[in-house]
Amino acid sequence: MKSPYTFVMLICCFFIAVRGQSQSKKFDMNVFRDSLDGALDFSEFLIKMRGFVPVPIIVTEPALGGFGLGVAPVFLKKRPPLVDTLATRIKITPTAPDMTGGAAFYTLNKTWGLLAFQSGTWLKARSKYRIAGGFANVNLSFYRTLNNTEQQFRFNLKSFPFMGYLLKGIRGTNWSAGLQYMLLHTKLKTDSESLPAFVTDKEVTSIVSMPSAVIEYDNRDNILTPNKGLRWRTSVGWSDHAFGSDYDYVKLTSYVNYYYPVLKNLIGGFRWEMQEVFNEPPFYLLPFIDLRGIPMARYQGNIFSLVETEWRWDFVRRWSVVGFVGTGKAYDTWSAFGEADWETSGGAGFRYLIARKFKLRCGMDLARGPEQWAYYIVFGSSWFR
Repeated sequence: MKSPYTFVMLICCFFIAVRGQSQSKKFDMNVFRDSLDGALDFSEFLIKMRGFVPVPIIVTEPALGGFGLGVAPVFLKKRPPLVDTLATRIKITPTAPDMTGGAAFYTLNKTWGLLAFQSGTWLKARSKYRIAGGFANVNLSFYRTLNNTEQQFRFNLKSFPFMGYLLKGIRGTNWSAGLQYMLLHTKLKTDSESLPAFVTDKEVTSIVSMPSAVIEYDNRDNILTPNKGLRWRTSVGWSDHAFGSDYDYVKLTSYVNYYYPVLKNLIGGFRWEMQEVFNEPPFYLLPFIDLRGIPMARYQGNIFSLVETEWRWDFVRRWSVVGFVGTGKAYDTWSAFGEADWETSGGAGFRYLIARKFKLRCGMDLARGPEQWAYYIVFGSSWFR
């Protein structure tokens, strides 16, 4: 799972919360064992005990100091699949589990944040939704080339983000469409006496209010750790004074994640992504190359595009090893694509099947980018969003 603050680690320390159960029901440690192989597994705990998982967090994003700690209590609720009766066959579509939770974290560079979120599916309406909001006090560096020399600029950003979307599924297909909304209130400070030339006075305190139109195709076998299927999603967002925003600009985002089981125990994954902004957004929302091994916002431009591949070998029932490599460019105009440098990263890691009935794997990756090493704790897919 990746987010603006690439974190997430599932290690141990799981507790129980009871919702709608009689107090006479006793806790049984067997809920942490799989009925098939007796291995450590949290499926029964999450399903039968309706427990929440206080997930210990390790913040591993290099741009945020490289290390931080936190906790994220998360509820998972398994949902039945959608069943469509078509002219000649019955179509069964897997449904993502409902997720409800929060998070709090603190990092070595004194970045900290609070977050609450919920995602789920309204089966009767064939609609899926997600809402999230919180507060973040972020210390982050941005880079600009001035007088033929790349310079680093440090900023503190205090932000109140809110995001939500609602997508309506089209009966009998893997297509859905709907609306997304982002609201971001930000106050910015710099450690220098005056603002850098690329920062405007408006960016010191500003609001971005952006509704988006979204279309998506998704036939993955599950959202947490897919083994097969394709997800394509494209959104067009419009920030405008009419929506209460301080900025007038348009953002186009499109990505494809494809998973294919080359062998029963060898899963190939392929990712393509691009983003482009039209007009002038705040500098801290410019597109940037998002690859493991490359710090957040390290390479920015009006456009970025990237490709990445990841391979997972399930060498035994529970354990897997992964390898990945990706490359991308950030540039300001399409005519400058050829002049922009390819920024490449790659690495390897491992996974453990922690919840078989949810097909959930977690683990750790070690990646090398153009400038440094980085490690990432992975909960579900590295491309989860």
